[in-house]
Amino acid sequence: MNTRLLNAESRTEPSPEQQRLLAIYLNDHLAGAGSGVSLIRRIARAHRNRPAAEPLAELAAEIADDRESLRAFMTALDVTEQWPRVAVGRLAEKAARLKLNGRLVRRSPLSDVLELEAMRLGVEGKASVWRSLKALAVTDSRLDQSAVDRLLRRAVRQETVLEALRVQAARRAFTSSTTVAAPGRSGRARHSLPGRAGWAS
Repeated sequence: MNTRLLNAESRTEPSPEQQRLLAIYLNDHLAGAGSGVSLIRRIARAHRNRPAAEPLAELAAEIADDRESLRAFMTALDVTEQWPRVAVGRLAEKAARLKLNGRLVRRSPLSDVLELEAMRLGVEGKASVWRSLKALAVTDSRLDQSAVDRLLRRAVRQETVLEALRVQAARRAFTSSTTVAAPGRSGRARHSLPGRAGWAS
């Protein structure tokens, strides 16, 4: 992340209680970010060599970068990573893999729907933390407002792409539609594949 996060000349110090609450809040989101990175990478691996491979690979790279951006903001705000919280988040993500999806061995089309829904909710949560940091940046010059704004815009775009992918997964799982459009970075259809059953299987 090549943006300035720390301004040593001017800063508003939070009270000890505010700093404690901020540490809990950011560490909870860091745990969620770790789960999100694991989930989007798994989704991307499951769809290699399929129409959605490119947007999913782009999302995986961006979401991993977003986690590092959160870590950079935490450093700027003097918030220490609390590894037990992060570890719990990872265990929760792994446990989610055991969710019943209607099949015992092969990957089910329902897995695509559930995972993309979970990923979209995760990105919505990430957008919320960027909005919170944007509000904090108004009074705390340790945060670079332009960096927060950039991350917020990216999260909104990621939501759009994930929703398009989720709709395609739902169509594949629940209908007999055979025309699929793979979204690009903007969330708009990049190309159609008539005669194919879809990108999720």
